Amino acid sequence: MIVLGTTSEVAQAFVEKALQEGEKFEKIYLFTSNLESAERFARHIEVKFLQQSEVIELDLTKEIKYSEFENINSSVLFCATGYLGEGTEEGLYDNKNTERIIEINYAKLVPLINYFARKFESRRTGTIIGLSSVAGERGRQSNFIYGSAKAAFTAYLSGLRNYLFDKKVHVMTVKPGFMATKMTEGLPLNPKLTATPKQAAECIFKAYKKQKDIVYVLPVWGIIMMIIRNIPEFIFKKLKL
Repeated sequence: MIVLGTTSEVAQAFVEKALQEGEKFEKIYLFTSNLESAERFARHIEVKFLQQSEVIELDLTKEIKYSEFENINSSVLFCATGYLGEGTEEGLYDNKNTERIIEINYAKLVPLINYFARKFESRRTGTIIGLSSVAGERGRQSNFIYGSAKAAFTAYLSGLRNYLFDKKVHVMTVKPGFMATKMTEGLPLNPKLTATPKQAAECIFKAYKKQKDIVYVLPVWGIIMMIIRNIPEFIFKKLKL
């Protein structure tokens, strides 16, 4: 398995869920910008599941050396890479903040997934799981830079799924909604609309086994976003969302 965004609690919970359910991987490749945290997780799955892994440093704000990944092969790619950024008015007009959000959530991420997608295509097998966001379904004043990057990522996954379908490679888009993670720590989240990483991992694993295309971790988010998408623009622009 290839894991992009290893320090994500959802990614780690998914890896554990897959191993608990008996999934077999010759090696799990843990891509991360936080080597210390990833190394701890690598030791954890080695002790608990006797699972061999390799930690690979990856910073999506820097140049990616694809030649270093030539010998990496797998049948599953799990992408939990994400960066919320500063949502304040000051952060909104901070170009470095904006560039970082776009790079990590889309611009540098897509070529990396494409690199591995080509390998999957050549072997005519595999599953790509991408964590996008409900924030990408309609731009809202509270997080529209992040939302726009996630909208682009959702569209990318949709197109990749269409392209790889007859190549026998499955692409699944996950829209978690509110998540109780380090990235959202301190935000005023409604508990009834917020999933834990363990809940998300269980939902994603079931959907992965059934080869679903688009998954809301909490089904209520599908209803919420359908309503939000259909609010007329002349009303929507006046809302504080």
